[in-house]
Amino acid sequence: MKITGADALKKKLRQNATLSDVKHIVKSNTVNMNSKMQKLAPVDTGNMKRSITSEFTDGGLTGTTQPHTDYAGYVEYGTRFQEEQPFVRPAFEEQKKVFINDLNRIMK
Repeated sequence: MKITGADALKKKLRQNATLSDVKHIVKSNTVNMNSKMQKLAPVDTGNMKRSITSEFTDGGLTGTTQPHTDYAGYVEYGTRFQEEQPFVRPAFEEQKKVFINDLNRIMK
């Protein structure tokens, strides 16, 4: 009996394990950013804070978190009548560093 393709199989298994690791990193960083946005969101009625949710696509390789109110952009960037109260950008900037470090860790 002769087995061919063992090296290709090993390589594919290593890639799948890495892909699983990437999905885990995407999920944990998306969830953490969601939490940070909720903590930083200014609260009047709490509607905007409750509207911040996460979604995963591309088989778990893409994570999105965002507020789902019409006025979130006005809160984030301000208007001529109200000061900006950023909660998305600070959460993103903080989580971006963690995400990059996590990806660099599994690439080594």
